[in-house]
Amino acid sequence: MRSKAKVTMKTLIFLVFSGFIGAQVQAGEVTIKRVVFESKGGNWTVATTLQHQDTGWQHYADAWRVVDGKGNILGTRTLFHPHVDEQPFTRSLSSIKIPVALDIVYVEAHDKKHGWSADKVKVQLSKKQGDRFQVIK
Repeated sequence: MRSKAKVTMKTLIFLVFSGFIGAQVQAGEVTIKRVVFESKGGNWTVATTLQHQDTGWQHYADAWRVVDGKGNILGTRTLFHPHVDEQPFTRSLSSIKIPVALDIVYVEAHDKKHGWSADKVKVQLSKKQGDRFQVIK
């Protein structure tokens, strides 16, 4: 019985520690607060508001992009420096070509440490607004 208790205690410690580490990783990912798509003569301008715990050049939100449902990249906005004292912050990208037949696109965000975040915004271009998005035609 004694050895069984040791295994259980080791397992419990491992699970607690793993959960703690996992929570730390998730806390550091970039969050997309809002996106605004504006149609301009067949092209789109997209303004994306991000929030991230930028700590400096080693760990900051460094890009966002617009992709279709298959993951094809329609436009990428590279962020060239940290925004430590400017949170949340908004940056735009213009001249994005989105095929007329395409109604659903996604906005994804990236940070230097964690890569592309699981937090995505699904945008339905035929709607004026939805969860974290607005469309202006």
